[in-house]
Amino acid sequence: MTTMARPSAARGRWIPWIFVGGFLIVIGVNGVLITAAVRTYTGTTTAGAYDRGRSYGDVLAEAARQKSLGWTARAARDAGGVTLSVRLPDGSALPADATVTGSLQRPLERASFPLDFNPAAPGAWRAEIAPPAPGAWEAVLTVSRGADRLELRERLVFP
Repeated sequence: MTTMARPSAARGRWIPWIFVGGFLIVIGVNGVLITAAVRTYTGTTTAGAYDRGRSYGDVLAEAARQKSLGWTARAARDAGGVTLSVRLPDGSALPADATVTGSLQRPLERASFPLDFNPAAPGAWRAEIAPPAPGAWEAVLTVSRGADRLELRERLVFP
C-alpha cells in the first residue's frame, strides 16, 4: 500500500485572504462612489412627479397646440446677450406686439436669472445679460401674442 503525502497547511492558508481582499476592494469602490454621489447631489427634484406624470396627456395636447401655430423660434447666444427670433408659418416675422418673457437656468442647479427682452428687429427680441458663469445654460422662453403662446427651451453655451 502506498501512502499519500499530506499537503502542507501553509499552502491553503492564503485562500481565505483572497476573499477578504476581494471584499475590501468592493467596499472601497462602493465608498468612493457613494462619496462622489453625495458630494455632487444638487438637491434638485421634481415636485409632484406623480401628478405631473398623470397629467402628461395635457402636456402632449399643449405641445400639439403649439405645433399647430406653425411658429418657428430660435434662441441664440451673441455678444453680451440672448437673441430670440420667431417666424410665422409663411416665413414672415412675428409682429413686435408679442411679449417675450424668459429666464436663463443652469441645467443641474437651481440658479435662474430673468431675461428682459426688448424688440430688436421685426420678429426678433434681444435680452442683455452677462452670464455669471461660463458653460451650459438653458434659455426657458415664452412668446405670447393674444391667446397664442409658444414655449421654448434651448441650450446655450457661454464661454
